[in-house]
Amino acid sequence: MKAKIYISYKEGILDPQGKTVNNALDAIGIKKINSVRMGKYIEMDFNGITRDQASEITDESCRKLLANPNTETYTFEIVEK
Repeated sequence: MKAKIYISYKEGILDPQGKTVNNALDAIGIKKINSVRMGKYIEMDFNGITRDQASEITDESCRKLLANPNTETYTFEIVEK
């Protein structure tokens, strides 16, 4: 079993890396992009646990360490390997 975790900035939080990428794309001729938001993608592998246990462990990991609750939101999905 595997968790796929997606972490991104909350709406209204400035994203300087996204702005830099957006400016760079514009500079190399890729136009008409309104904005770019950057985030994090994390994978966790599990062995010998149920889908519910994997979901619980993933959620706890995000709440306690992986995502900053003041500035970031997260979503995840649990999939079979």
